[in-house]
Amino acid sequence: MAGIRGNHVLAVDQGTTGTTALVLDGDARIVGRAYSELPQHYPQPGWVEHDPEDLWRATVAMAGAALAHAGVRPDELAAVGVTNQRETVVLWDRRTGEPVANAVVWQDRRTARRCDDLRSRGLERFVRDRTGLVIDPYFSGTKIAWLLDHTDGLRRRAERGEICFGTVDAWLLWRLTGGSVHATDVTNASRTMLFDIERLEWDDELLAELDVPREVLPSVRPSLCGFGETTWEDLRGVPIAALLGDQQAALFAQACFHPGQTKNTYGTGSFVLSHTGARRHREQTVMLTTVAASLDGEPTQYAMEGAIFATGSAVQWLRDELGIIRTAAETEQLARSIPDTGDVWFVPALTGLGAPQWDPYARGTLLGITRGTGRAHVARAVLEGIAYLTRDVVESMQRQSGIRVAELRADGGAAANHFLMQFQADVLGIPVDVPQQLESTSLGAAFAAGMVAGVWQDRDDLEQVRRTAARYEPSLDQYEREDRYRRWKQAAQRSLGWAVPGGVG
Repeated sequence: MAGIRGNHVLAVDQGTTGTTALVLDGDARIVGRAYSELPQHYPQPGWVEHDPEDLWRATVAMAGAALAHAGVRPDELAAVGVTNQRETVVLWDRRTGEPVANAVVWQDRRTARRCDDLRSRGLERFVRDRTGLVIDPYFSGTKIAWLLDHTDGLRRRAERGEICFGTVDAWLLWRLTGGSVHATDVTNASRTMLFDIERLEWDDELLAELDVPREVLPSVRPSLCGFGETTWEDLRGVPIAALLGDQQAALFAQACFHPGQTKNTYGTGSFVLSHTGARRHREQTVMLTTVAASLDGEPTQYAMEGAIFATGSAVQWLRDELGIIRTAAETEQLARSIPDTGDVWFVPALTGLGAPQWDPYARGTLLGITRGTGRAHVARAVLEGIAYLTRDVVESMQRQSGIRVAELRADGGAAANHFLMQFQADVLGIPVDVPQQLESTSLGAAFAAGMVAGVWQDRDDLEQVRRTAARYEPSLDQYEREDRYRRWKQAAQRSLGWAVPGGVG
């Protein structure tokens, strides 16, 4: 369809630390791009918040800037696709559309004790069977209940139907449609700990256990379908054709459409997803089962997932809190300036550990420091820690599913770090394949919306679009690989349980 009117697609990626907008033409070329950083707020240790209005303002500003950069008018757009940081909770007034509290971000750990209580009541298996998730503050359900219970009068208003809940996609959809559509998609719903991933419905028993009133919930639709038209003046009338969580968007963009195909997105955190087709792997105990993107009318697609909470945020910590780098790219130069870390190990548990440890009380740990330790050792240890946590996830994924991961497709900002990608291949012992376009979350939203609008016909079209920029083959011998990994596991063990109330657990 290249060369005809209306064959461009706009994608908005509302992430945790920034907002990206891309404009693609009918040949899947990026012709417009805009990005801005997004402020986060840390009112208490372990708490992470956004101002929901910041999310909206950044979305419309970057969408407008990307269109201007591309020289594309709204009437040349076939569709808009939206992807988002998952699990983050936004509550707003149904009548006015005004937020009633700051958004509680997926990294936030304030509901750890509530999750302990749910586990102590023996609900872990029940939650896993219905949702595919473990009980953890990471997910939306306990965050919703916390806001309702800690904001004056909010629970009563919610029970009267006056309050809307949404993950970030639903919040943006509400604003883009002028408040006419309160909906989310199956990929985001599957991350709330409130959604039955087989029946594809909100679960009344889970709602009762987590004390979340059904009145606040959005309707749930397939990821690739019509979500309405924009009323925002600069995009008025453009169809919103896809909503999907950022990691499912990246899986889509990486053309991981078949069982066993696996990707890792190195963003604020790292998220390893392996497509499992229409089969849900119930035998897992530490990996998550999540819903993958699918077209309206298709059978439900699933993926295994392992979440690593601190990747880009660990590098930002080096820059913003420690001041030992000026830019993220500087870590590669520092890592290559020394032969190894000098037995310095960093466990990036800055907001607890996700898969496979699932310890909200773990904390970042820097071990092996001597008088000779310098900033290069610390920077290299941070990069290596990211790679080792990824191996933890891939090993568990293979062990519990029986599916061998033969290749890791990498994307996200840190995939541009050649040292990290080579080290990742070395510690995994399998190739790491990096595409030409690293912005896979944004691209996934664009490709999904474009498929609905007919800009691309099917997944075969999208498999042809993905092209490899670099492929990293493992170079470490097996003995050294396993010896280093053994040492890593010792370091990771030291980080566990540090923030348990009353002392180390």
